[in-house]
Amino acid sequence: MKTIRELMLSNKAWAAEKREIKKDYFAQQAAGQNPEVFWIGGSDSRVSPQHITQTRPGELFIHRNLANLVYDNDDNLLADLQHAVDDFEVGHIVLCGHYGCSGLRSAMDDDVTGHMKAWLRGARDVYDANREELDAIADPLARQNRLSELNVREQLIRLSRIDIVRAAFSRGQDLTLHGWIYDVRNGQLSELLAIDAPVETAVPKPAPKIISVEEPASDPA
Repeated sequence: MKTIRELMLSNKAWAAEKREIKKDYFAQQAAGQNPEVFWIGGSDSRVSPQHITQTRPGELFIHRNLANLVYDNDDNLLADLQHAVDDFEVGHIVLCGHYGCSGLRSAMDDDVTGHMKAWLRGARDVYDANREELDAIADPLARQNRLSELNVREQLIRLSRIDIVRAAFSRGQDLTLHGWIYDVRNGQLSELLAIDAPVETAVPKPAPKIISVEEPASDPA
């Protein structure tokens, strides 16, 4: 684990290296951004959207929160969403969950208090809505990972119904919402579902992925 001083020194070394490789690197960065993808992901410190997709600075516009939840009264998310859809006119929104999410485990176990409990109420709602399926899964990690998949589905549906997204669909803007899941044990992404119109009818549940439980994955976010 690097100290705060080491982080600052690493930044200086990185900036110098970038200038050495390309003198106008930061001038180009300062010119602005035009991302094509808006990414909504969890807060897991091991899941870096740019690294796992090998994208360059400026290609992803990123929003992250605990358990990658969508609320229609979350001004933080809605401001980013509006900026991405209305100003950048992104063509894709990726909502990405991950296996081994301890935020979802906490929501499922209902063992948190305070701000975390309040925030995770949406995840708890997903668990309650799918309790019969989830409680039938004997292995705790497999149950938690299935909740991760079901949570992606529910949050993507919620996203499709937000006024900003509905307005984009109504005016014919080229926009697709993607529900992805990331496995920290092998570094691979999988698409669970995609939506290109407001959801008015039932959306089928994504088929469960084959999830090994031999190497438990858990995270602080």
